[in-house]
Amino acid sequence: MRISIIVAVATNGVIGRDNDLVWRLRDDMKFFSDTTKGHAVLTGRRNYESIPERFRPLPNRANIVITRNAQYQAPGADVAHSLEAGIDCAKALGVEELFIIGGGQIYAESMSKGWVNRLLITHVDAAPEGDTFFDLGLLSAGWKQTAIVFDQHADDRNEHAFRIAEYHTS
Repeated sequence: MRISIIVAVATNGVIGRDNDLVWRLRDDMKFFSDTTKGHAVLTGRRNYESIPERFRPLPNRANIVITRNAQYQAPGADVAHSLEAGIDCAKALGVEELFIIGGGQIYAESMSKGWVNRLLITHVDAAPEGDTFFDLGLLSAGWKQTAIVFDQHADDRNEHAFRIAEYHTS
C-alpha cells in the first residue's frame, strides 16, 4: 500500500488557522476530491471535525479518524487511536493508497516515522497568518520533485495562484 500526504501549504508553511482553511481554492479542492476518491483518507480528529458535517465522512473513500479518545465515534468512518493503528486499518481495508490529509500533528508524525512514500503538495502563493504549519524544510531531507501536476493562476475560483507538485523519496 502506498502512503501519500496531500496538503496545501503557503509560502510561509501555514496550512490553517483556528482549525480551518485560510484560503478558498476551488480547483485545489477538486484535485483533492478527484485524487483521493476510491482510496482511504486518514485524518486527526480535529481536522475531521473541521470538515462541514454534511460532507462527513468524505464520500466515495474510506475515512479513518485518529484520536486518543477511546469513546470517540465518527459514524461512517473507522476510528483508530494511533497513527500506526490507522495505517493498519487502511491495510486491513485492502486499499491501494492511503492519503494522510492532516492536521499538522498527523503530518509531522507520519513524516518523522518515514512511512510516507509520496507527497502531493499544493504550493500556495500566499503568506497568511496561521497557527498550523507543514515544515517545507522536510523536502530537503531526501525528497525529490518528480512532477508538476497542476499550475493555476489566481482567478474568480481561486483566490491565490498555486501549483501542485509531486515528490518521492530519493
